Amino acid sequence: MPLHVPRQRAIPAAESGQAQTVSQGGDPSAEHVPPKEATVDKDGRNITQTQSTNLTLLLIEDDPGGSPIVPELLDPAGKPIRIRTARNLTEAERLLTDDVHCILLDLALSAPGRSGAGDDELAVLKHVLELAPRHAVLALTASGDADRGAQAVRVGAQDYLFRDELDGRLLSRAIRYAVERKRSDTAERRLAEGRLRAQENRRLERGLLPTPLLDGSSLRFAARYRPGRSRALLGGDFYDAVRTPDGTVHAMIGDVCGHGPDEAALGVELRIAWRSLTLAGLCGDELLNTMQQVLEHERADDEIFATLCTVDIAPDGRHAGLCLAGHPSPLLARPGRTARLLPYDNNGPALGLLPGARWPRMQVELGAEWSLMLYTDGLIEGRIGVGGERLGQDGMVEMVRRQLAQGLRGENLLRAAVNEVRELNGGELTDDVAVVLLDREP
Repeated sequence: MPLHVPRQRAIPAAESGQAQTVSQGGDPSAEHVPPKEATVDKDGRNITQTQSTNLTLLLIEDDPGGSPIVPELLDPAGKPIRIRTARNLTEAERLLTDDVHCILLDLALSAPGRSGAGDDELAVLKHVLELAPRHAVLALTASGDADRGAQAVRVGAQDYLFRDELDGRLLSRAIRYAVERKRSDTAERRLAEGRLRAQENRRLERGLLPTPLLDGSSLRFAARYRPGRSRALLGGDFYDAVRTPDGTVHAMIGDVCGHGPDEAALGVELRIAWRSLTLAGLCGDELLNTMQQVLEHERADDEIFATLCTVDIAPDGRHAGLCLAGHPSPLLARPGRTARLLPYDNNGPALGLLPGARWPRMQVELGAEWSLMLYTDGLIEGRIGVGGERLGQDGMVEMVRRQLAQGLRGENLLRAAVNEVRELNGGELTDDVAVVLLDREP
């Protein structure tokens, strides 16, 4: 009959480094009671006390009564090590509670369902490692059988000991070593797993960032993206730009409310939906209505919404259509004219707020040479100074005007804008920031 492997319990004492006092049920002979010591009170009377236990050892061997192990094992503080004994793996499973620090396993013990020559000599050890993957394990083998002990360590034991050379001092030291080595191995494994997960997440997030499809367009494209989440590459903000076969350049930027990984995932879904719908020929109100349906279907909560700004620039580059769904209006800069925000009068509601909403498409004249900046509210909601005042759209416009006057363009302009907003905020921004810049030169 195969050995039952229980579900993992809470973090055992062997891993957490904390000892627990657990009342044991069942056979009282399965555990050696710590020795009692006599103390004397201030009046000279003898008082018998049971010493507290810091370490607990589970001994698994088929003849505990004949074991050479000395029960009076001591931990580094001089306190007795509690010993539990099990004659087989079934008893071991019952006695393997969370306060056990170390397991001492006799490799001569028969594994369940295995007998006779030719069987795996370490089958019982492998069963114990499955039973207690987070506990320190010491292997007990016959004197001179160092090869088997070394194999046990390679399989997963922390160390091995010779049965007929064992004494209390050696075992006490081996237990402490095994427990500390297990803790060190566990910490190292967790660190490696954390690094691997971080690398995988960064590769995934980097792969989800958009690659604009603007082949054949004379417009220059630049973008700057900074997620609000610590050590993340992707946030709830999203953007994209594509050129359709008729020569129209479509660009958009959006913001899912919230800053967690769920919002980031929803932003990616909306960006992909927008690209697919745009390449299929949808724009304006028809596109945003379909985008709202996608949002309503994919969001985890009915209160989640997203703002969106879309522009479609005509093939001649001189005019564009603009749709706003609860999103800040883009900034338009032209040579010889003061940079300004595009009209905001016909702004529709954010996606996911009102069923059956409409989003009017406004016609905007751009001219022969221009720069159009789309951004999310993370760029304008940072604080300025020590008070609670926000930068706001007016402050952002003044900042960009000054940077344009300094001759900044393209990537340099976006980098300077984001850096200055961070400086004004006095440190990292808590909200996601995305900025897209499209330039047309004659």
